[in-house]
Amino acid sequence: MYKILIVEDDHTISSIVRDKLNKWGYDTLTISDFSNVIAEYTAFQPHLVLMDINLPYYDGFFWCSKIRQISKVPIIFISSRDTEGDKIRGITQGGDDYIEKPFSLDMLIVKVQAMLRRAYSYSDEKLNVLAYRDIILNIEDLMVFSGEREIRLTHNECKILSFLIRNSDKIVSRPRLIKALWDDESFVDDNTLTVNINRLRKKLKELRCGDYIETIKGEGYKLI
Repeated sequence: MYKILIVEDDHTISSIVRDKLNKWGYDTLTISDFSNVIAEYTAFQPHLVLMDINLPYYDGFFWCSKIRQISKVPIIFISSRDTEGDKIRGITQGGDDYIEKPFSLDMLIVKVQAMLRRAYSYSDEKLNVLAYRDIILNIEDLMVFSGEREIRLTHNECKILSFLIRNSDKIVSRPRLIKALWDDESFVDDNTLTVNINRLRKKLKELRCGDYIETIKGEGYKLI
């Protein structure tokens, strides 16, 4: 089931759009915290975003650019702003389409279906964005973000961080982490993992998140 995130502060419009999409079998989420759209985006992991422009705190252009830093998810702007300049800005900021208010719900469904078909019908690509506390990890691009700061990881550093995030509720043993990274731990020097962990910690420190990985003596590692 495709998931659609609705970023619209008009409760009446968001409810009508949500109900229509639900009737067509889509899983939807309407934003509740307009001061931190990215947090709800990363938690929901949508396949498509419907984005209004006039929003509290920051406008839709701002959130579109933030999403584009971590994802290629299709974004359709929905707005009462109908000038050519707004439409051009919407597309240049990373939007994929632009619908003017008031709009036909049937036309919205057609555009959503077409966008999802183009984006996913010919690809088995998985959504590769993970979040933990203040960091967002884009696995595809090997980039980790925290606020306005960003840094590129190596493949191994990215694998380590993604594995720890996916298992953030438990301690991950060194043998298990080695096996996840290199398949057969018998061919890997134990010190190799230590070196990669230390490099990852150093990069997270540059993002002011250097204390996120805790060493549990005799057991392994855990995110805190």
